Amino acid sequence: MNRITNLSRPVLDVESTGKKIKSLMDASEITVRQLQTIFGFDYPQAIYAWLNGRNLPTVDNLIVLSELFGVTIDEIIQKKHVDCQGSYQLTA
Repeated sequence: MNRITNLSRPVLDVESTGKKIKSLMDASEITVRQLQTIFGFDYPQAIYAWLNGRNLPTVDNLIVLSELFGVTIDEIIQKKHVDCQGSYQLTA
């Protein structure tokens, strides 16, 4: 058995994902108002929540964003690694 004392796992980076969406919007010259219309939102708060790193788009909204910007969902979603606490044993 191998003992691993430092293990990290990927987690979604909501703030960086918001920055990535903003960057894609800027590159495509798409405004919040235009996104609001595309998604059929009554109010733009959901989009601002994405851009400010408070929430992530739902999977169906990520599909729309990826098609709109011509990128994969993986290119939109940003991740970071966090250290796990404790020691773990790997078994074969």
